[in-house]
Amino acid sequence: MHPYLITAKPGRIRRTAVWVRVCVLRILALTVMTVLGAVVLTVRCARPVINYLATRAAWLELWASQHTGLPPFGAAVGSGLTDEFVNEFHRNRRTATAGSPR
Repeated sequence: MHPYLITAKPGRIRRTAVWVRVCVLRILALTVMTVLGAVVLTVRCARPVINYLATRAAWLELWASQHTGLPPFGAAVGSGLTDEFVNEFHRNRRTATAGSPR
């Protein structure tokens, strides 16, 4: 084995390419994190407005059902969707046992 094979440095072009790749990946990661943070912040800030609008829409539907005599279909559909959400996404929480290895 020749000593220059062990101690040889990569060439200037290769080192520059590695540096550019590392910088591009860091910038890309920072961009992705910034975009995701902006989306999460927007959703969290909009949540009270969405809750208010949903409450007003439910109230308007109940008011309209009282005046027209038709049942409130949106409430039935909404409660069904809520039940399905609970069944699908919280199944593990309900069926988990104490001391489970998972």
